[in-house]
Amino acid sequence: MTKDTSHTVTKAACWAALACLVVPMFASYFFDDMFSSVSQIFRNPGMLELGWNSADLGDFIGDYSLLCVCGGLIVGGILLDIFGVRIMGSVFLGMMVGGAALAFIGVSSGLPKETAIALGRIGRMTFGLGSEIAGVAVTRSIAKWFKGGNVSLAMGLQLAIARLGTAIALIAAPFIVGIPKDYYSLADTARPALIGLCLLGLGALVWTIFVFLDKRFDRLTGRLSDRGEITSENRFRFSDILTILRNPRFLMIGLLCVTFYCCVSSFKKFGTAVVIPRFGIDQSIAGTMVSMIPFFTIVFTPLFGALVDRVGKATRWMAAGSICVLLGHLTIAFAPGGVAFWGYVGIALLGIGYSLVPSAMWPSVPKIIPEKNLGTAYSLIYWIQNIGLFFVPKIVGRIFASPANATELEAVAKIEWLFIGLGLAAITLALLLGRASRRNPALGLDAPASR
Repeated sequence: MTKDTSHTVTKAACWAALACLVVPMFASYFFDDMFSSVSQIFRNPGMLELGWNSADLGDFIGDYSLLCVCGGLIVGGILLDIFGVRIMGSVFLGMMVGGAALAFIGVSSGLPKETAIALGRIGRMTFGLGSEIAGVAVTRSIAKWFKGGNVSLAMGLQLAIARLGTAIALIAAPFIVGIPKDYYSLADTARPALIGLCLLGLGALVWTIFVFLDKRFDRLTGRLSDRGEITSENRFRFSDILTILRNPRFLMIGLLCVTFYCCVSSFKKFGTAVVIPRFGIDQSIAGTMVSMIPFFTIVFTPLFGALVDRVGKATRWMAAGSICVLLGHLTIAFAPGGVAFWGYVGIALLGIGYSLVPSAMWPSVPKIIPEKNLGTAYSLIYWIQNIGLFFVPKIVGRIFASPANATELEAVAKIEWLFIGLGLAAITLALLLGRASRRNPALGLDAPASR
């Protein structure tokens, strides 16, 4: 753990800080995925008092990334590096909660459809920017608190617990909404958002505890601020952005991030709408099938994170995870139809890949980027990622809503070809990153964590 000559931050304090950091991320993931396992009902807007169709849902989901793509993530990352995690993390956590409240009003108010959609989308994009910068703040804080040991394990645990929020949303949402029904009232479709908003409020309260712990950390370790000791050599400069973007290994990680996450995260948003017609399963169990993705990460992400800490070989883990995701989509696309077993196999492969890649990818960034620029670096990666997460759900929603598709299976086939192409790109990038690591062993990308 981080030390100075006279004081030590105990392991217990580090794990307590991590516990505080995971709660707002758990809540964020729940709110983000609250409609993922009920996406199939939006294919019949006449059944919804809300009146939204699949294209409307795709816009609502994709708008999570709109402010991020338009520069909000980059600005937010710079602000994190200038003003520190405690100040700006609190600001963006407030945006996350406020945006969620606005989105809840949009889906529950009973306003005319176009007004409700506009309000919901504004709330969604505000929530998205706040959530992404809060995620950067959490990731950077873990890198700070666990520098020198167990960073991959800590990041893996944070991801696992955050994705538990997704798993619970996927399983619980059909029951919260009351699927199956012939008609869904505003109260039915708004109930998951209300629960998510309450969880976000709890996350904001727990964040305040972390702020006090982080102040104590800086006092014990002799840091002048939560940015570390600021000198003329490590002061943030805007030219640092260009320096980061000129780093080819950083760009490979960023592009791997966007292709990989689109293969899993964007699929997950419409997962039930894919697996129900493809494998002939009932609506009541489709959410459970798709929830295997986050449940696998809950089990395997900390395990793989600990292995990366111990044995290294991070780029090989990234390649293996990308291959698993490609195999998962090939199974979903081409396995015998109407056989639920193959659906479970495909989803399991996505879950394993979703554990492998992040376990190795996120802890690799501090190895190639100075600590003073980590906020900006993570934000730039999230920005690249959100470009894909903005467009892909919109494309998928429009494929489902398009009258050009004679059957649901025809729409599913087109969607899966999109994900297969992204999976091939992710594998290529992981292999290129591995080659770059072998050519530059001094960077330590494939080295175990220091002890």
